[in-house]
Amino acid sequence: MKQAVALLEPASVWRLRLAAVLLSVAALAMMGRLFDLHVFDRDFYQRHGDARAIRTETIEAHRGMIIDRNGHPLAVSTPLESICANPKSVLAAAERIPELARALEIDPKELIAKLQAGAAARREFLYLRRQLPPDLASAILDLKVPGIYGRTEYRRYYPDGEVTAHVLGFTNVDDHGQEGVELAFDGHLRGQDGRRKVLQDRRAEPIRELSRIRDPRPGGELRLSLDARIQALAYRELKAAVQENGAAGGSVVMLDSTTGDVLAMVNQPSFNPNNRIGLQPHNLRNRAIIDLVEPGSTVKPFTLAVALASGRYQPSTVIDTTPGYIQINGKVIRDVHNYGVIDLSHVLSKSSNVGTIKVALTLEETAVRDLFDQVGLGRSTGSGFPGEAVGSLPSGSMRHPLVRATLSFGYGLAVTPLQLAEAYSVLANDGVRRGIKILADSAVDPGVRVIDSQVNRQIVAMLEQVVTPGGTGFKARVPGYRVAGKTGTVHKIGTGGYEASNYLSVFAGFAPVEQPRVVAVIIIDNPTAGAYYGGAVAAPVFGKVMTGTLRLLDVPPDGLPEGGKGLQVAKGGTP
Repeated sequence: MKQAVALLEPASVWRLRLAAVLLSVAALAMMGRLFDLHVFDRDFYQRHGDARAIRTETIEAHRGMIIDRNGHPLAVSTPLESICANPKSVLAAAERIPELARALEIDPKELIAKLQAGAAARREFLYLRRQLPPDLASAILDLKVPGIYGRTEYRRYYPDGEVTAHVLGFTNVDDHGQEGVELAFDGHLRGQDGRRKVLQDRRAEPIRELSRIRDPRPGGELRLSLDARIQALAYRELKAAVQENGAAGGSVVMLDSTTGDVLAMVNQPSFNPNNRIGLQPHNLRNRAIIDLVEPGSTVKPFTLAVALASGRYQPSTVIDTTPGYIQINGKVIRDVHNYGVIDLSHVLSKSSNVGTIKVALTLEETAVRDLFDQVGLGRSTGSGFPGEAVGSLPSGSMRHPLVRATLSFGYGLAVTPLQLAEAYSVLANDGVRRGIKILADSAVDPGVRVIDSQVNRQIVAMLEQVVTPGGTGFKARVPGYRVAGKTGTVHKIGTGGYEASNYLSVFAGFAPVEQPRVVAVIIIDNPTAGAYYGGAVAAPVFGKVMTGTLRLLDVPPDGLPEGGKGLQVAKGGTP
């Protein structure tokens, strides 16, 4: 070596030594820099590296199931795949975009515009399609387009569709409650999403999970008081009645009178919560808790209960309804027929407006209104349904005879079908008012007495006559069971006042009379096929749904077989 160096020219030796020195200095500098990076700047560069390669992702938590009182699923969450993108990575593979657009069923120009907007906003995450069926999502992911990946989400499914739509409501694409029970109990049903750290590649696609920050917590289960069998029965009969009578809509509310449980609540028209494309907004309305109606003759039992409680009347007390109409402050109020002299029981069974008014005007000014309030008319039931209407009772003007007169037979107040059902549950509970409840596991309200027990029994006996031959509610009868109830036929209010040819047909009642178990209210909105009286339109629906419900609940019969001798009253009642 020394000989080789000696043979070199002096300049060449100098250059060789300089190169050796420079290489040594460079090596030392690199070693120093490596030492600096690993010792002094390690945390800084580690943070920057992690920021580019490690991401925190959400682990979706599924929403809690909603079931009926018997465990039948009413709302469940099913896992679906959503297609996500890193806009910058997808745009870098521009030649694959037409193929991707076809699989996504999106116009290529629209897809490019969406990706460019995301890239301009420096977004690394963008939804392209959400909650797709597994086969379609797999077909898209199998394309292996750079920057495209899947994310599991949950979608709400309602097995009973339109039958339970108004009670349950629905959720939005983010699985948050928007209507009905889904909205009212959203905090309980909604789960808590989990969080995890994942390592991603240069295309921002997840490679593997590094750690769990928080495990997902599923939402809580909710057991409703509804009976899916009774709900389906009520829905079927209501829909058939609305179609048969050419009606604009209707509602059915059914309560367990012993507990206050809502057994069924259905409306027409309805909607399919599983497919809301083309949904008309007015079909979302839960008429049973939102629509305010004048209950008409269905409140006459409470007016007569006040009369009996005053001690001045008995069921046998006679009232002269001649000549079939009465004039108060220039307003003429009529009966359908001139019933002449009839007792208090027949005032109810024939639904005499004149008889009811004559009795009401002899009572204390606020007595009838006070009882209406005590049984729940014109006040919220506290059921927990979002958007429940409060209703109203007249106040501050009860000294006027016309106000007291119209109130006595169900005009001048506004109630919901649910409030009317609650009021009739008082009669079914021997005069005790219990709260309404929609959750099966909530405590039963012990209740408070609002009608004297003896008076209540007298009213129930009078209501039973309504559903016998000659009574206005004969079509509400249930074979093998004694039924108590009342019909109502109400003129609807329009822009110019009461409309002469638009009606609400109503029936409210309960069965069996011996030991009442089920209360039901039927309202048919504006029947146009000919018949419109409550006894002709709403009463038959009551009979059908009550017949099926009592059998489903295995309630023992308390009446004579069909064709047996029962309580009879004179024929000629008004529907």
